[in-house]
Amino acid sequence: MSMTRLIDDIKRTWLGELQPSLAWSCAFAAMCLLLATAFRYGMAHLRPDVYFTPYTPAVFFATAMGGSGVGVATAILGAALGLGLDFGGGPVDAARLALMAMYLAVSGLVIWGVTHYRNLAGKQREIARRLTEEEQYRKLLVDELHHRLKNKTSTIHAVLHQVLHDQPEVWGRIDQRIRALATADDLIARADGQGCDLKDLLMSELGPYGHVRFELNGERLFLPAKLAVSLALIFHELATNAGKYGAFASPRGFLQVAWTMQDDRLKLTWDEAEGPPIDQVGKPGFGSKLLKAALSAFDGKTETTFLKTGIHCTMQCRVPAS
Repeated sequence: MSMTRLIDDIKRTWLGELQPSLAWSCAFAAMCLLLATAFRYGMAHLRPDVYFTPYTPAVFFATAMGGSGVGVATAILGAALGLGLDFGGGPVDAARLALMAMYLAVSGLVIWGVTHYRNLAGKQREIARRLTEEEQYRKLLVDELHHRLKNKTSTIHAVLHQVLHDQPEVWGRIDQRIRALATADDLIARADGQGCDLKDLLMSELGPYGHVRFELNGERLFLPAKLAVSLALIFHELATNAGKYGAFASPRGFLQVAWTMQDDRLKLTWDEAEGPPIDQVGKPGFGSKLLKAALSAFDGKTETTFLKTGIHCTMQCRVPAS
């Protein structure tokens, strides 16, 4: 056995992760007793009446490495060595027997304390192991659910494409919305299905238009999954409108999105500038209805104003506790 392997085994045994063999534990206890006896022999030149104290650390280390049984045996052998080996030439009297009794009592407390600690540490390791296994199993389930969701989304996408192949205008609107939902689902899946960051959600929707065409101002904000999906649909509608009629439809157009949090409420503004002039606003369609209704489940609302150079939109809603 290499020295590195030996040191690693000693560390794992000390932490209670490895249970050594009885022979190894007995050999280690014997070494502790030998070192304690050598220390006692050296101390005898200064204090010949030190009989049992050097064996207390031996009991501690023997118990920590080999368990309570080895610790008890070490304590008894230490008592025998303290009585049998007399480096100072003193008689075995009542004082020496009293010191032995005190040594055995202290050794008993040491053995109980070390054993209790080892048991607690073992339980903590078992709990940690079970939590790790449960976390891995939960992650596996989340990955599997996400995989199935992507398959269902792809299936729905294919079926609708087949049904609406002769209605390209309708299909074009549905196709982009399904893709926006799929993008939001991917972002949510990266956080184990718990949600996603607001800035990441905006970047995924606005990124294709070029990072120099927009500016995002706000702190990092984690959105729960349901709210993230609702906002993803809203951002998609606004970005699509900006690409057709607003800031992204003009070479000089620019978009600013800013948000703040006050208590548990999110306030977000969407400001377009330098877009083509808006002469006439059409009748409200599906997108307009979506903007009004998407945040109602979160005690929120969306207000949209059509300015000459683009849309000014404000949103506010309650952000549920994550």
